[in-house]
Amino acid sequence: MKSTGASLSVKGLKKSWGPTEVLTGIDFDIEPGGFLTLLGPSGCGKSTALRLVSGLDEVSGGSILIDGKDVTKVPADQRNIGMVFQNYALFPHMTVAENIAYGLKVRKVAKPVREASLERVAELMSLGPLLDRKPAQLSGGQQQRVALARVLVSERPLVLMDEPLSNLDAKLRTEIRSEIKALNKSLGITVVYVTHDQSEALSMSDTVVLMNAGRVEQVGTPKELYDVPATVFSARFIGTPPMNLLAVADVSLPDGVAASYGNDPADLLIGVRPESMQFPAGGADYSASCRITSIEYEGSVSLLHLTSKSGASFILSHSGDTLPSLEEKITVGWTQSAAHLFSKRTGERVLTSS
Repeated sequence: MKSTGASLSVKGLKKSWGPTEVLTGIDFDIEPGGFLTLLGPSGCGKSTALRLVSGLDEVSGGSILIDGKDVTKVPADQRNIGMVFQNYALFPHMTVAENIAYGLKVRKVAKPVREASLERVAELMSLGPLLDRKPAQLSGGQQQRVALARVLVSERPLVLMDEPLSNLDAKLRTEIRSEIKALNKSLGITVVYVTHDQSEALSMSDTVVLMNAGRVEQVGTPKELYDVPATVFSARFIGTPPMNLLAVADVSLPDGVAASYGNDPADLLIGVRPESMQFPAGGADYSASCRITSIEYEGSVSLLHLTSKSGASFILSHSGDTLPSLEEKITVGWTQSAAHLFSKRTGERVLTSS
């Protein structure tokens, strides 16, 4: 059961509901067999983008190409796309087998072919013992497997998934996202996945499209988004805990950094990941004096919640055996390579001239 994935190209995609512009012109591309995730907070437009790609909603501007063919005005049922929804959308009166094979039956696929396809996908998704059950007799994880099987049995080259794991507990989410990624690779299908959960996006995706307020904030591999955030929004959204952002007034800088920035140094934000901070700060290029306001013990690390001289809050991930005391005044540091510079005014990453 090996499929050939489809390519997808989205160019200048726009959507408005009356005077309200929901998507302001987004672009992204995915190669056949790839796994692309639309990531962002609630209301950023990621599910709207997916509905436009599927054909469930009409676009207000831009184009959608599948395998190079413009499908912007093609009806949803003619786009050869599979969809997996958050609510599973199973028919309660049908058995698992009937739910999985329903699409094939509607398309008038011959019964022997339907049965052979059902058998293959049931084995693939470990659903064999459940085929005679009704959805009400299944757990949430089992229902999601049935929803996935129903799409896989259709052998669509492009599958869209809208928050498919949000109704599951943490353990099941981890298990099923591993299965989805494995199926993507073993079957060769192209997947466009929507989530607000960055751990899903970073662990599953070849490419992440980070969205914010109806626009694309950054596109890249999970590592690129984590290592080189392009904007303040990216820096704050990606990472658990997120990147610390401190004003120049709170930080002791290496010689020449502020001057080489070329603009008003007060416009500069210094970014650093909590795990890249050192305590004690000896030998660091950057340092900040602060006070410990609270400590969270998380087993392998402790999160030190700190307050800077100006009252800004930030976090250090501390893995040492010895913890400082609550309310203690300490100095933390980090290296030049761990520092990220952003403009407060534009919110974009900046480079110094050094």
